[in-house]
Amino acid sequence: LREFQDLGHQAILIIGDFTGLIGDPSGRSVTRPQLTHEEVQANAATYREQAFKILDPARTEIVCNGDWFRGMSFEDVIRLNSRVTLQQMLQREDFKTRIDNQQSIRAHEIQYPIMQGWDSVMVKADVELGGTDQLFNILIGRDFQKEEGLPQQVVFLLPILEGLDGSRKMSKSLGNFVAIKEPATEMFGKLMSISDDLMVHYYELLVGRTPPTDMHPLEAKKQLAFEIVQTYHSPAAAHKTLDEWNTRFSKRDLEHVELPAFSAIPSEGLAAVALVSNIYREIFHLEKSHSEVSRLIKQGSVEIDGVKIRDPKTTVSLKPGQTLRLDRKHAVRVR
Repeated sequence: LREFQDLGHQAILIIGDFTGLIGDPSGRSVTRPQLTHEEVQANAATYREQAFKILDPARTEIVCNGDWFRGMSFEDVIRLNSRVTLQQMLQREDFKTRIDNQQSIRAHEIQYPIMQGWDSVMVKADVELGGTDQLFNILIGRDFQKEEGLPQQVVFLLPILEGLDGSRKMSKSLGNFVAIKEPATEMFGKLMSISDDLMVHYYELLVGRTPPTDMHPLEAKKQLAFEIVQTYHSPAAAHKTLDEWNTRFSKRDLEHVELPAFSAIPSEGLAAVALVSNIYREIFHLEKSHSEVSRLIKQGSVEIDGVKIRDPKTTVSLKPGQTLRLDRKHAVRVR
């Protein structure tokens, strides 16, 4: 959208305060949990601030689709539904997969692409941008525009941004995300945790170029994290987090470095392999098998205040203020 703005175009950002009550089923193998109106409004309240970290406010129009959907009668909804066939809906790959796997499709989920399609009519979109998983929804919009006598929008699809796990799309509900409003230290640390293969996609999708070929992958990853933190925070914050990361993992001095906090475990302790697995999942949103974690422990990667743990079965008790290093890239402070 920002590139379109830089070329002189006006961007329309639609906040789905009404469609958010349903949740987009695109790419989902199960029904999304439904949000309350209050939850949707709380989420929507932050979207403007986040969007304007990238978009030019002078060339951005922000609308909420609740402005037109809340005024619809049930008769209007029935008439809109009559424009789409059930056969069309069941052509969706995600719905087909659910049927093949004998998983339910709730009736309200069928409404989402219809509502998104009607958004295109209401804003008279010339171009609609979306991920590759949005093709079906955007094409519904083209059909509705044609029926309303409007020029049909151009479909502009972009690759899906994979989450930190490298296997599923980045999603708040899946916990594999980097939040735009995340503190600079956490943003930098999460980006440093991605695989080298995933780094290539992040370069292409987030900074618009391929990784430097004359740089070690670790240094290239630092450069990526630096540029993203600089974009969403500031050059000063980017330099600070880079310096802290180098201190933390290159010089191995964690005493004066800001680290993610981890609540102390029960006084009776926990097996090292279980503790480390839990921290990877809860703090860094990374799923690591017990065999992977056991291997890290046996290799001497896991330390408490500089003291290595070598036995995965060792019972570990932590105290507030202690530092637990999981590997070269991940460490936490006990609170």
